[in-house]
Amino acid sequence: MDLPQRPMYALGLRIASALLFATLYMLVKHVGESGVKLPEIMFWRQAVTLPILLGYLAFTGGLHRLKTKRLPIHGRRAVMGMTNMAFNFGATILLPLAESTVLGFTTPLFAVVLGALVLREHIGPYRWLAVLLGFAGVLIVAQPGGETVSTLGMTLGLLCALFLVVINYQIRDLGRTEEPITTVFYFAAFGTPMAALALPFFMTAHSPQQWLELIAIGVVGTFAQLLMAASLRFGAVASVIVMDYTQLIWATIYGWLIWEKLPTAATWFGAPLIVAAGMVIAWREHRLGRQDALEAEQARNMSA
Repeated sequence: MDLPQRPMYALGLRIASALLFATLYMLVKHVGESGVKLPEIMFWRQAVTLPILLGYLAFTGGLHRLKTKRLPIHGRRAVMGMTNMAFNFGATILLPLAESTVLGFTTPLFAVVLGALVLREHIGPYRWLAVLLGFAGVLIVAQPGGETVSTLGMTLGLLCALFLVVINYQIRDLGRTEEPITTVFYFAAFGTPMAALALPFFMTAHSPQQWLELIAIGVVGTFAQLLMAASLRFGAVASVIVMDYTQLIWATIYGWLIWEKLPTAATWFGAPLIVAAGMVIAWREHRLGRQDALEAEQARNMSA
């Protein structure tokens, strides 16, 4: 069942989601640098979600909202999501916060490339030019021949952006029949045991502050994901992902307040190219979407 679209509401949800995701990555980087290993961070990110959602649904009498006929699809989404989480959190720990955030903005570039190679979509010169512009920005941020940037961190960040293209469309598809809280619950339900398999090899003793940060990662991540899923339920993917760029503002502020580090000159030059490329692609997708809708309406009128 197709739901009515509420584009402005969807944009507002995505902006709030971007703020929470920036907070999440700040916490991941901080606790990761304190010595907590990546697999354990991933486990607590998911494990904390389950009691939050189950408690809320039980209190409101909404446990029936977890009924689904699409468990296999939720499972595939969880496999992709956990893989993407490993890439994402790994890049966040290895790179400065602003730089890892900027790499996430390459998702629209990969969306165009995958659309051309996999879906055989016709891509016009505007979008191809935007892709070239965006990847030029990535090269600048990587600073080849300049300051040392973690090659592994850059690779993980780009893989994260690539996987996020598929995940956005998975969530969009699930949103046709599932509520956001249902999608988030099953991601955690499948993802927690996946991450738990690694705990015997990586779990260590933690300080009270580390435990607080791990719990906060789960809480903040849960609400960030709920808002992201809701934005894709009420708005088109190409439109709402533009609001993800606001995340760079918060990442820069966190980097300055906590690590006393501002983005490098290369990032200041490269980031606008990546952001501009993403906005051109989103604008073009919006125009094409309106054109397709108009042509469909005209076809219906002619056949009536």
